[in-house]
Amino acid sequence: MPAFGFAHLRSRRHHSDIIEYLERIQATLDPFAGRFVIHGPPTEVLEGHWPGSMVLIGFPGPAEARAWYDSAAYQDILRLRTDHIEGDVLLIDGVGPGYDPAERARGLPTESEPRE
Repeated sequence: MPAFGFAHLRSRRHHSDIIEYLERIQATLDPFAGRFVIHGPPTEVLEGHWPGSMVLIGFPGPAEARAWYDSAAYQDILRLRTDHIEGDVLLIDGVGPGYDPAERARGLPTESEPRE
């Protein structure tokens, strides 16, 4: 099952550290088969308000995503980004082939049923 590293970057500054971060990040992803799926603007907001930009990095699975984030190579460049960009970063499990949202819905309680 795929996994993703998701970042919602609310403020961006194109500091020289950010340029260095961008030049070095792919080398940290390669050992874990990580690849950029989405990388920033442009964004077309269809509903609500979206301040900032989005980054989505795909991995073969959750173990690779966590190993990348915890790797010495990534930790070595992390502050290049965090010192200059405010945002949130999440690791998220994806869904596999054949995922059926209707099946999930059948297992969810309705408002009239008690929640666990």
